[in-house]
This record gives sequence, C-alpha cells and structure tokens, in this order.
Amino acid sequence: MAKKQFKAESKKLLDMMIHSVYTHKEIFLREIISNASDAVDKLCYISLTDNKVGMSRSDFFIKITPDEENRILTITDNGIGMTNEDLESNLGVIARSGSMDFKNDIDGKKAKKKDIDIIGQFGVGFYSAFMVSDEVTVISRAYGADKAYQWQSNGADGYTIKEAERETVGTSIILKIKPDTEDEKYSEFLETYRLRGLIKKYSDYIRYPIKMDIEKSRSVETDEIDDTVDGEKGEKVTKQESYIEEETINSMVPIWQRTKKEVSDEDCIAFYKEKYYDQEDPVKVIRISAEGQVMYKAMLFIPAKAPYDFYTREFKKGLQLYSNGVMIMERCEDLLPDHFRFVMGIVDSRDLSLNLSRELLQHDRQLKIIANYMEKRIRDELGKLLETDREKYEKFYVAFGRQLKYGVLADYGMHKGLLENLLLFHSSKEGKLITLKEYVDAMPEEQKNIYYACGETIAKINALPQAEQVKEKGFDMLCLTDEEDEFVTNILREYEGKSFLSVNEADLGLETEEEKKEIEKQSEDDKELLDFVKDALKGEVTEVKISHKLKTHAVCLASTGGVSLEMEKYFDMMPGEEKPKAERVLELNAAHSSFAALKNAFDSDKDKAAKYAEVLYSQALLIAGLPVEDPAYYTELISSLLV
Repeated sequence: MAKKQFKAESKKLLDMMIHSVYTHKEIFLREIISNASDAVDKLCYISLTDNKVGMSRSDFFIKITPDEENRILTITDNGIGMTNEDLESNLGVIARSGSMDFKNDIDGKKAKKKDIDIIGQFGVGFYSAFMVSDEVTVISRAYGADKAYQWQSNGADGYTIKEAERETVGTSIILKIKPDTEDEKYSEFLETYRLRGLIKKYSDYIRYPIKMDIEKSRSVETDEIDDTVDGEKGEKVTKQESYIEEETINSMVPIWQRTKKEVSDEDCIAFYKEKYYDQEDPVKVIRISAEGQVMYKAMLFIPAKAPYDFYTREFKKGLQLYSNGVMIMERCEDLLPDHFRFVMGIVDSRDLSLNLSRELLQHDRQLKIIANYMEKRIRDELGKLLETDREKYEKFYVAFGRQLKYGVLADYGMHKGLLENLLLFHSSKEGKLITLKEYVDAMPEEQKNIYYACGETIAKINALPQAEQVKEKGFDMLCLTDEEDEFVTNILREYEGKSFLSVNEADLGLETEEEKKEIEKQSEDDKELLDFVKDALKGEVTEVKISHKLKTHAVCLASTGGVSLEMEKYFDMMPGEEKPKAERVLELNAAHSSFAALKNAFDSDKDKAAKYAEVLYSQALLIAGLPVEDPAYYTELISSLLV
C-alpha cells in the first residue's frame, strides 16, 4: 500500500515536535492518555442525550497494556473512535485538533461547559509517541460506524490507512518501542512499575479509570504431600501461584475537586502527609474554589517545619499545576512569591492558556490573577492563624519567619505592607515573641519610638550597657538575633507612625532638659580629655563623648551614620576587599570609677591614660560583639596596668 504524505507539514516540522516541543520523553504517555480521555469525554457527552450509546459513565475506561517481550505498548479506550475521514484529517494533518473542533461545535450549540471538559487543544500531543516509538499504529472504530480503520506510520515519511478489525467502539494506539541505546533506556516504558508511576504522576486525576493488568502472587495449598514433615501422614505443600488482576491505577477524582462536606480537614492532612512525605501535620490547610475572572480550585498547605534544604539554592519553590486533572507542571514558580515559597500544594484550572507542549504556561493574565489572589489569601490565612492559634503560628514562625523577613527586604521593600503584621520579635520586657502591633499598643504615652537592639543571643542583648537608659524609662526593647533583622527595621522605617530606633544609636533623645544641660556641662569641662582619648585610639572612632545612656557600666560603643555595628558584622562575613564600616562612637560613663581613674591618669601620667583609653575601647568592642584586633597586645596591656 502506497504511503500518503502528511498534508500540512514536512519531516522538519515533525522532527521539531518530537525533539523541540517536548523536553521529557515520558510526556508521551500523558499526551496519549489525555487524547484517550478526550475521546471518552465526547462519547460520554453524547450518551447524555442518546440512549443508543448503551453505556453509562461507569462503563468508560482507558487501558494500558505493555508487552515487554515484543516491545509493544498499547493504549486502548472505549471512547468515540475515529472514522477513515477522522484518521485522515486528525492524524494526517499535524497540528489539527479534533478535540478543538468538537469543543467549538459544542460551544456553538451553547452547551454548558461543565458538561464536558476537553483537554486537547493543539493536535500535536499524539506525535510525541514518535519520541519513544519506531512505529505507531492506530486502530479505531467510530461510534455509529460498522467498520474499523487502521492508521500506521514510521514518522515523517508518511502514513497508511486501511480497513481493520475491531469489535467495539473506541481506539487502540499501538507503539513499537525503540531499542535501548547507550544514552536512552526506552524499555523503561514497558515496565509495569514505571508505567504506574507515570500514570500517578501525570494522569492520576483523569476522571475515567486507567486500568492495567498487574501480575500478583498468592499462596495455594496443593494435593502434594510433604513426607519430610514429622508425623505419620505428613502435610500438604503450600506453593506460590502467580495470577493476573486488572487494577485501576488512577485516583480519578482529585481531593481538591471535592467539597468540604465530602472531604474533611483530616482527609486533607492525610493527603498532604502521603504526597509530601511529611510525618508532621501542616499548620494550615487552605482550600480555594474560585469562580470569578478565572475558574480554579486550589489546595495549599503551610508546613510546620522547613525542609532540610529550604534556605539553600537547591530548594525549588512552586505549586503543582493541573488542567482538568492532567498535571501540566511539577513546580509552577510563578504561582508563589518568594516570601511564601514555603507553601506547598496544587492548583487546577481549565482557564489557563497552555503552550503547544502543555509543559509550560504562557505568562498571561489568568496566571497573574491566580497568583495575586493566592498571595493575599495566604497572607490572610496566616493572619488568622496568628490571631486564633498563637502556639501553632509561633511554631510556623520558628521555621519560616526568616523567609517573611527576606520578603520584607526584597524588591526594595515593595512587600513590607503585606508582611509587616506577620512578623514576630522577642520582647525584652515580656520575655516572649510579640507582633509590632502588640509592641505599639503597649507603649506608654510618652514613648515616641520603637526601640530595638541586635546581638547574637537574647541574653547578650539584655545585658547590653546601651539598653540601660531604655529600661530605666520602663520602655520595652525588641531583641533581634537574626543577621537580617536590622536591615528589616531599616526597610520598615516605622510602624503606625512610630520610628524604629536602635539602642546603639549615638543619641536616643531620652534625657530630660536638666540631664542634657548637666551632660553638656560635663562634656565641655572634659573636652580636652575626650579629645585626648580620641587621638590615643588613632582613628578607630569618629567621636568620644560623655554617655547619655550608661547608668552602671563604664563604657559602650555606639554608631552614627547609615551603617550600624550589626551591619558592619554582616558585611564582614561577605566576600570582597572593601567592606562598609560603621562610624564608631565611644561613650564613657562620667559617673563610673573607671572614668575617674582615666581622668586622674590624664592629669598625672599621659602614657598611662593612653593605655586606659585603649583598654576601655577594647572592652567596648567585646561588649558589642566585635573582635579585638590584637588579643595578645590587649592581654599585655592589662598585665602592664596590673603591675
């Protein structure tokens, strides 16, 4: 029989479909199953008004049959089938979609969309079979037809169509799987285990049963007698017997498509644990059923703990994306902003614009609408969790709080308004995590700023000399222990009109007018001593001053300008030669005995006074968590003063 040539495209186009449109060979099974589902959909739709079909919804199926010995994979359905003309027009013309034509016919009759969902749109999915097959044979009998026909092709060279035998309505696609090569193991697509995995991965929620014959074994008692057994009569022998059982592989109805009456939160949690291999319950299940500009359903989960690689580059965010029960993308990153990258789950929509391969999405309006809505919904659900179950929220925050802070920092603070009410910080006064709103609501009327301090641990922060003035006033202080915290306060700048102010700032402005005048007088009286200390430190500090803040401690280090001491520590950990430095201010407590000793030495022994200055500066560095440049020299300095 003479081969016919493809009407629309050349070998070059078919090669492009096989080698360029699809990036993973395993996709072929998804495409063929999707086509089979479309065929069943069409006949199922007709059966709603035509009793001659003789089948109810429960009678429809798709069957996968591998034959490893002959390297044949068969996909069979009992859908609407194809006539000779259908085979010619649908398979003889690349990129001609019978599903799209049928859908257009239905739309023309103004049928309800919910009555039928056709997956196929472009008519190229069938040709993905050539990625794994040397030869593709299609045997089909159309509904209402007496004859069946066979379409066969080895690729772009052309195809043949002839009459064939098939007892029932439907289609069988028979793939002659390619031989294995050094680079490709095509025989994996004949292995039952592998096929089951691909069906579960891509087609688990096709709404008709996808069946396979599975080999199983059972124990059978035979008539043979085991004479070696102790006893007069012996015992009958039990042997293992193999048998074949037809099994439905797919789940069919996705859990996220069911109503809340049908599926409880406990069911959703069980689904989460099984799907994401987590032994711990998620802190929140979010179920969405949207019917506005874009129709979609989603089931999202907020985990209780971070995956081991969450804060690494290896971690990949994204939600699984389905269209009518067919998985389109394993991880659709565009559906989640980075600040909510910890969210796991599934989105299913029939309204998305897919590209030819159905592997990627066009970046269109529908996708943006879904992403924007889900961002707000996740924020609102976290806010509700914070209000209604503080213990659970704090558990979540321990795992993912830093990610929320990174979200505040990202895009020059664009998302700070969305996230600021979800942040928690440790309260020095309360001894627990609080929100910014809780801090501001508890502020005394005379308090004008939100005070905070940074350090390695809460204990070290609470012991900072710089915090004495704030505590003496009865004001609370936020203890910030993460590296990014001070950057977060700089981005936020203020909350409900209250500015963030670090206790390490050179001037907190908490003195009374009388106290200010007293310190100004003290500074003027000791100006020569303060200048001497600054010169003795040889450029290490930009200013030496009498402290407004210190009450019991002798010394502390403050900063002025745009770079704080904590920022300097952070930048020091980064690679590079030139790193930003804080403008350091050495503050001395004029009421402390060490200041009196410094003053006496300045009057009687300038060399000794210079050593005192270096000791006080080194102590200030240690209190601030900054390294002493030469520990050996500092030790000798202390020793020399002890003699």
